[in-house]
Amino acid sequence: MWRDESVTYQVAHRSLGDIWALLGHIDAVHGLYYLVMHAVFSIWDGGLLALRLPSVVAAAVAAAGVAALGARLGGPRVGILAGLVSTGVPMVQQYAQEGRSYAMVYAAVVWATYFLVRALAQPQCHWWWPYTGALVLAGWLHEFAALTLAAHGAALWLLRTARPIWRRWTRCSAGVLGGLLPLAVASVGQSERQLGWLGRPSLTEWWHFAAVSGAGLLLAWMLRRGRMTAALDAQDRPLVVFATTLLTIPTGLLMTVSLVKPWYVDRYVLYTMAGLALLMGAGLDLAIRRCQRLARPWRAGVAGLTIVAAVAILLPWSLLMRMPESRKDDVVAISEAVDRDAREGDGVLFMPARRREWLMSHSSVYQRLNDLALAESPAASRTLQGTELSAVGIRRQILASDRILALSDPAGQPIDLDRQEAVKRRVLTADFQVCERTRLRGAQLVVYARPGKCGQA
Repeated sequence: MWRDESVTYQVAHRSLGDIWALLGHIDAVHGLYYLVMHAVFSIWDGGLLALRLPSVVAAAVAAAGVAALGARLGGPRVGILAGLVSTGVPMVQQYAQEGRSYAMVYAAVVWATYFLVRALAQPQCHWWWPYTGALVLAGWLHEFAALTLAAHGAALWLLRTARPIWRRWTRCSAGVLGGLLPLAVASVGQSERQLGWLGRPSLTEWWHFAAVSGAGLLLAWMLRRGRMTAALDAQDRPLVVFATTLLTIPTGLLMTVSLVKPWYVDRYVLYTMAGLALLMGAGLDLAIRRCQRLARPWRAGVAGLTIVAAVAILLPWSLLMRMPESRKDDVVAISEAVDRDAREGDGVLFMPARRREWLMSHSSVYQRLNDLALAESPAASRTLQGTELSAVGIRRQILASDRILALSDPAGQPIDLDRQEAVKRRVLTADFQVCERTRLRGAQLVVYARPGKCGQA
């Protein structure tokens, strides 16, 4: 479990009234997800398994949607292969086993795209209603799912759809945006608190986007031109169009906007990986057709090499995604270290204050300690990590303690410069000595005591 999952765990265990109060202050964008997880824990408080199981189910539902979409656009084998690819994409694997909303968003967007494809084939039928509903659901799980509308609009334009279909799609889009308007209004006022920590997309992130999009576009071009095998049939063109627009447009738009207003994080557009899965599924299908022309020994050799290559590439990533090293920090390891070093009544400082989240989901450990800087608890203050005393109050509390456990970011990370954080560092340095330092994944735990009393600590 890492810090974002810890947020899910502790918020979902609050009362409905406390969750509602929190959403009026911050995290409205995750409100529906918190309510879903509150219901899950009300039915079964199964700890980490219950926290992650909904994401596992959502990823399976998404894979089924990719398979259905691929089968509809390219045939049964394309569907099966695309669904399998979806489960193997490292980024999808990561969020399929994480207690956050992104796998659910992925599933909702995939099925919305499927409903749109069905609506194009039967424009007079009822498919427009589930299309609208799926996108509204996706948006309430995370509002950046609304960028899917741009991808779908571009796909309709590239496919030169008839004017009546455009009118129906426009009405559905208006319904989606109208359905998301309350969430947008609530979250705009929270955007600075919610996303103020983000910077503009880095050069590495631009290169990653260019590489993934470039690979997808190259594969699409090869499929269209028949470089891998015979050219696609005209009926297969929608697969390439829907896949490439979904893969490239939402991420491209969000990164471009983030040059002015930094909002980009790759997990916010996880659902674009459905486009890559569709292209790879179609590519594998065409490769299989090509191999069928070979003699049987050659077919077996090519199939064997393909399987070995896939395992060699994906297995290390798959194993890494299941290890603590794949996350920014390890809340479980941090709480265990604190539990090992803490004594009843010890003081604890979180440096910076937002690192209080490291112990929020481990109340048995947290309650043993005296939170020296805390003014109001997270629930009482309608916040995620609570509010802290003034710098004067923090100094007074620290000086009244003999033994303190300080949890902070690893050495070398930027430090907060506000007065409350500065006074923590200053008083600890001037009036205490370091007894023990434990380096953890994404964190460090330092035990402080009065000078000359470390042996008693």
